Amino acid sequence: MAKKEFKAESKRLLDLMINSIYTHKEIFLRELISNASDAIDKLCYLSLTDDKVGMDRGDFTIEISADKDKRTLTVRDNGIGMDKDELEDNLGVIAASGSYKFRKEAGENENVDIIGQFGVGFYSAFMVADEITVITKKYGAAQAYCWQSSGVDGYTVTECEKESVGTDIVMHLKEDTEDETYSEYLDEYRLRALIKKYSDYIRYPIRMLSSVQQKKEGGDPEKPEYETVEEMKTINSMVPLWQRKRSEVSDEEYEKFYQEIAHEFDKPQRIITVSAEGSVTYKALMFVPSKKPFNYQTEAFERGLQLYSAGVMIMDKCDALLPEYLRFVRGVVDSPDLSLNISRELLQHDRQLRVIARNLEKKVLADLDKFKKDDRAGYESFYANFGRSIGYGIAGEGGDTRRDELKELLLFYSSTEKKLSTLREYADRMREGQKYIYYAAGESAAQIDALPQTELLKEKNYEVLYLTGEADEFVLQNLHTYDEKPFRSIIDGDLELGDAEEESVEEKPELMQFVKETLGERIKEAKASRRLRTHPACMSAGQGFSFEMEKYFKNFDMPEPMKADRILELNTKHPSVLAMEAAMTQDKPKAELYAKLLYNQALLIAGLPLDDPSAYTDMVAELMK
Repeated sequence: MAKKEFKAESKRLLDLMINSIYTHKEIFLRELISNASDAIDKLCYLSLTDDKVGMDRGDFTIEISADKDKRTLTVRDNGIGMDKDELEDNLGVIAASGSYKFRKEAGENENVDIIGQFGVGFYSAFMVADEITVITKKYGAAQAYCWQSSGVDGYTVTECEKESVGTDIVMHLKEDTEDETYSEYLDEYRLRALIKKYSDYIRYPIRMLSSVQQKKEGGDPEKPEYETVEEMKTINSMVPLWQRKRSEVSDEEYEKFYQEIAHEFDKPQRIITVSAEGSVTYKALMFVPSKKPFNYQTEAFERGLQLYSAGVMIMDKCDALLPEYLRFVRGVVDSPDLSLNISRELLQHDRQLRVIARNLEKKVLADLDKFKKDDRAGYESFYANFGRSIGYGIAGEGGDTRRDELKELLLFYSSTEKKLSTLREYADRMREGQKYIYYAAGESAAQIDALPQTELLKEKNYEVLYLTGEADEFVLQNLHTYDEKPFRSIIDGDLELGDAEEESVEEKPELMQFVKETLGERIKEAKASRRLRTHPACMSAGQGFSFEMEKYFKNFDMPEPMKADRILELNTKHPSVLAMEAAMTQDKPKAELYAKLLYNQALLIAGLPLDDPSAYTDMVAELMK
């Protein structure tokens, strides 16, 4: 029979598809297995109304076979098959989808689950094969047909012999090159790995001859000898965990599955299952890890859930299914309703995807809230690992839309309770008439607790939240208030405690002016402190940009460093400050030395770098003479 040419647009699409559409050549096997599954689905559907089919669900199978000598790989199914016209329609015109047409004919309301949509998956085989032969016989037909093509040059369709219904796709693999090793697709272990990776949950058994070790017959029982034989084995597991009811799956099964997809050895801390039907139908199985992945804070960490369509893996890491701040969540989502592009490797960002993403985010947050209430110790362990991510959910992009949910998940160390506290718990403990929720930011709870600025609040028994995460202060600034109470840093502004703070303080303007003149541009101002008790000095930044923010932004490459104001607060009752005041008239150089020493000590207490460490040590040595 004369060779027929593909239509011009089909030629262009075939060339594009082979060279551009698919990111990984290994995808071809997934596509052919999916097509085989579709063909079996169609015959299964017909068997519901046609008792002549004579096959039960357990009779259907997909077989994979490789012949290294002939360099051929075959994918065989016993599905519905194709007649001559369907070969012309489905394989002669690229992007003509028989599966899509079948779904339309069956009716949108029928319970028909077909994977194929675009009809180009078959042609992905040309990425690895230089010639493809399709031998097929349709159910109910007497004649079988053979479709053959070497790619864009065209195809032939001829009559042939085939005893049973179904389709055999025989690929002659390309010769190996320096860049590509096509022979790998003839290797048993490589094929098994690809089937497990992409098609493990195809609902029909995928069978392949596999090498197994067995005892030789007639050997010595005391010293048995073994031989390698080939047996037909089912490679795929067929029934995914997420398609089964939670009550039907053991914790051990969930743990094993988590370890497989997350490549971890620990158990998951939370298991979250979702089954949704309605405008978008999908099932999801998600896990919260019990520890941070080793590369979690690096660019190498890949976030996202595995995406399946009717049991076929479409993407290994679909980052559109959960927001960035929930990047620690692992798991899978399976939906037959998503709109895929022609390669199935990329999702169109359509309404269905957005609906699933929003629902999954809400489900995870609801589960974390329940976790916090039911198992506080376990939740605190989670927060130690991923609390920073929760904070980024508020301070990062889109935080305004989710702050009301996320603020209830935050934990901070309490100065009075000596343990982690929620904002709700702090608010419930607030004193009558207290205007602000007080906090202090620093590297650790111990370091914050030793700050001079905490003295007055400790004396008055006010609770302070210690913020030790690098983004915690940004989080509270984004929240602005909680329970209508503003947040107030005890380090970087007046405390406004009311009567408790209105104590007699000598302002000593001449002394403050002297200190300001001595230190010059190194400080914004010097002032008498209302919060110091036993310490002579501390450094504050006023309202707005804090010292902790200054430290945080040092990690970034910026045109000019961002610096907080430096306000030197002095305890006018402290002996050191009184000594400086006395020296102003008796020994001005010594008074200047005192001012510089107090300034440097305040920097050290605040965790800020000294302007000149060597000069500071010289000043200390000067006093020791």
